[in-house]
Amino acid sequence: MQNNCLFCNIAKGIINSEKVYEDDEFIAFNDIKPIAKIHILLIPKKHIISMQYIDDSDTELLGKMMILISKIAKLHCNINGFRLINNSGFIAKQEIMHLHFHIISDSNILK
Repeated sequence: MQNNCLFCNIAKGIINSEKVYEDDEFIAFNDIKPIAKIHILLIPKKHIISMQYIDDSDTELLGKMMILISKIAKLHCNINGFRLINNSGFIAKQEIMHLHFHIISDSNILK
């Protein structure tokens, strides 16, 4: 974990968040600037800057993350679907340099 990383500080409990899920490896919480009725961020507690920085050692972690996305969506999202977004790097408008996925759902965003 990085001391100056916002998401690492959320994972450590230094910064409060509206958690919807937490285990030893991941935390999911409501986005503070949601673009839809349901806008959850899922992060690994391990500091990885972005998808550009993953390697073979992250295979198991990312597999678990994908399964967890599905579980969180089933609990919190519209039953008809959800949008999954990952911005990787500055050019893709990644604002926090810590790997994260946006899980987004409501009746308007999916049209």
